Amino acid sequence: MFTSGLQHVAAMYAGVVAPPIVVGAAVGLSGTELTFLTGASLFTAGLATFLQTLGVWRIGARLPFVNGVTFAGVAPMLAIVDTTKDKADALPVIFGAIIVAGVLGFVAAPYFSKLVRFFPPVVTGTVITLIGISLLPVAFGWAQGPDPAADDYGSTTHLTLALITLLVVLALRRFTRGFLKQIAVLLGLVLGTLIAIPFGVTDFDPVADAALIGFPAPFHFGAPQFALAAIVSMCVVMVVSMTESTADMLALGEIVERPADERTIAAGLRADTLGSALSPLFNGFMCSAFAQNIGLVAMTRIRSRYVVACGGGFLVLMGLCPMAASLIAVVPRPVLGGAGVVLFGSVAASGIQTLVRAGLEKDNNVLILAVSLAVGIVPISAPEFYHAFPETAKIILDSGISTGCVAAVLLNLVFNHLGRGRDTDDVTAPMEPGEELSQTRSPKSLPVH
Repeated sequence: MFTSGLQHVAAMYAGVVAPPIVVGAAVGLSGTELTFLTGASLFTAGLATFLQTLGVWRIGARLPFVNGVTFAGVAPMLAIVDTTKDKADALPVIFGAIIVAGVLGFVAAPYFSKLVRFFPPVVTGTVITLIGISLLPVAFGWAQGPDPAADDYGSTTHLTLALITLLVVLALRRFTRGFLKQIAVLLGLVLGTLIAIPFGVTDFDPVADAALIGFPAPFHFGAPQFALAAIVSMCVVMVVSMTESTADMLALGEIVERPADERTIAAGLRADTLGSALSPLFNGFMCSAFAQNIGLVAMTRIRSRYVVACGGGFLVLMGLCPMAASLIAVVPRPVLGGAGVVLFGSVAASGIQTLVRAGLEKDNNVLILAVSLAVGIVPISAPEFYHAFPETAKIILDSGISTGCVAAVLLNLVFNHLGRGRDTDDVTAPMEPGEELSQTRSPKSLPVH
């Protein structure tokens, strides 16, 4: 149980710490504050994992699920940061929006489990692909260095370190097996950091300044603030997260030979949303199921939810040990950039895998994908496209994930639902919820959060 639980943590650790690093860097947090934010994310991920695996009342799928910070919220949170005049208010605004989105999601959970038909693979695949594409510029920025204003930003040294880290991760994935292969990204970060020491870009001050024991004090960055545009943006992210979690529960239910029925899905969504609503109290972000751990369950055939709960215990302990959380702050940004190319690119690749199985031989689905991707890529390819819009609207519009998701859902309704009967012989009719997800999701094609 100890080693298997630790393996679950190793498989998802990089995914948990990456969002707070991205958002914390955008806000301009110091190394100490960044360590605190990372530890808070680990702590809240452990609590959410307990809630999902062990369950309370009708909350928790009671399946071997690992919960952690979802990547889907990173791009919208960066948009919130960019449109907040005082950066000190950015995190409180984000936390306030997540609390509201979590509460609304908790209320909607039993009803949402009945609406999966409106989120076929063409919609979920588009959204997952946009998540990866939206995050890749972050990795490219990391690869150039920590400070865009510095003289060495984008220097050969920084780009070389990023390339070396990328090659190390690829080599580990190619030539190792089992446990080592699962933690290739983590090992790549460690080796890349060691290689960076002679170049003088590694800073060990965060570890020296971190305490051995600490607690993520509630509202460390200030009381939550509630801005309408930010709330709408995070509610869209919550819909995306609930859609992915539903698909993940169906896939995991097949793996552990306990098919996830409507009641199980509703209970699992309650755990996701409640965990998200409580997470900001301890300075954490929106939580969702980690699909890479589902692949780990399938590979190891260790199906016990108590093993995953043990992994949640490790996450809580790491969150209560600032020194352990500070280790990630030691990793130079170029090293993170090299690993981020694999990490974020894998998200986009997972979306493409889902799209391959989304029935793109149908003209309607091709149109849905084409227009939704175009709308979602606008903030990346033309960052000033919405410059004439009000600041509150830009919080939503500057998130390609939010706009792409809304476009995909609406287009799917127009082309595949409105004005059509339920004739299953209609080549453009979407499959039923259970059918579409079980046929299009497998452990090897699950999205990486």
